[in-house]
Amino acid sequence: MHHQYLQQAIDLASQNVSSQQGGPYGAVIVKDEKIIAASGNCVTINKDPTAHAEIMAIRQACIALDDFQLRGCILYASCEPCPMCLGAIYWARLQQVYFACNRHDAAKAGFDDSFIYDEIQLDTEKRHIPMHQLNLATAEKPFIDWNSEKKKVLY
Repeated sequence: MHHQYLQQAIDLASQNVSSQQGGPYGAVIVKDEKIIAASGNCVTINKDPTAHAEIMAIRQACIALDDFQLRGCILYASCEPCPMCLGAIYWARLQQVYFACNRHDAAKAGFDDSFIYDEIQLDTEKRHIPMHQLNLATAEKPFIDWNSEKKKVLY
């Protein structure tokens, strides 16, 4: 079954290109051998740099399951997830990920995320986009409030 679901993600990616809906990426999320979400990349059509196929499928799956966690779900992606999508996969607590092409294949097609992998490892003051931490006396108040909240939903 894994091959079939992965082929569906690849087909979505190809359809996305031919219909000019977005980039050459597709993602399918399966739970209990049933597809609960599927999407192509929607970055250009949605004018949203976070609208990668995996992110869109995660959003759909969360709505379908009425939950912010996707435990027991498997993601099938036409390509190895980028750093942003990888973070979302971990936050969503997906069970497994299967992918077809890898990041090097994507780079050959003009989608090179290696600079982001490199940037993540740098201290904030050494990154290419300047990042400045300002020390405000109230900076930790939201965390203090969170820790004292009795009815919080942990995630």
